[in-house]
Amino acid sequence: MVAIGMLLLDYLPVKIVDKFVLFLAKFRYQDLSSYGIHHPDQGPFLFKALTGKTPVIDRGTINKIRSKQIKVFPGIVRINSNSVEFNNGARQSFDAILLATGYKSVAHKWLKDYKYLLNDDGKPKGNYPNHWKGEKGVYCVGLAGNGLPGIFKDSTAVAEDIYSLMAQK
Repeated sequence: MVAIGMLLLDYLPVKIVDKFVLFLAKFRYQDLSSYGIHHPDQGPFLFKALTGKTPVIDRGTINKIRSKQIKVFPGIVRINSNSVEFNNGARQSFDAILLATGYKSVAHKWLKDYKYLLNDDGKPKGNYPNHWKGEKGVYCVGLAGNGLPGIFKDSTAVAEDIYSLMAQK
């Protein structure tokens, strides 16, 4: 759908392309509201242009949600240690909680002593390809602005580094 939309953008206004892509998405994925997923009001291309954020591209996730391999939870009200309280009143315990903050980093605003790792714009201080490794065992993944392929490369490098440190012990 994205490839078709990008091709159409060469010939049609973004609002028309977005309407067409949203139609394709509704046809392909149908109604997902029973799983807690609602169709967006804006199309993906206008959304990207207005917010700078990239919409989610399905790579098999919808099928895993439908088959109950992945469970979608409602909004979070509070996190207490290893349990989460949701806005529907439910509580659930988890072994691990990952916070995915999106593509625009604000870590430099809350990370103490961030200057060991990040510049004032929240980007890694180190040079590519070793930008992911800071001092004192601090790593950054996905902050260099290289999208999903960059996140993959960074996370692989961090995992390999941690593995090599563990092997030395």
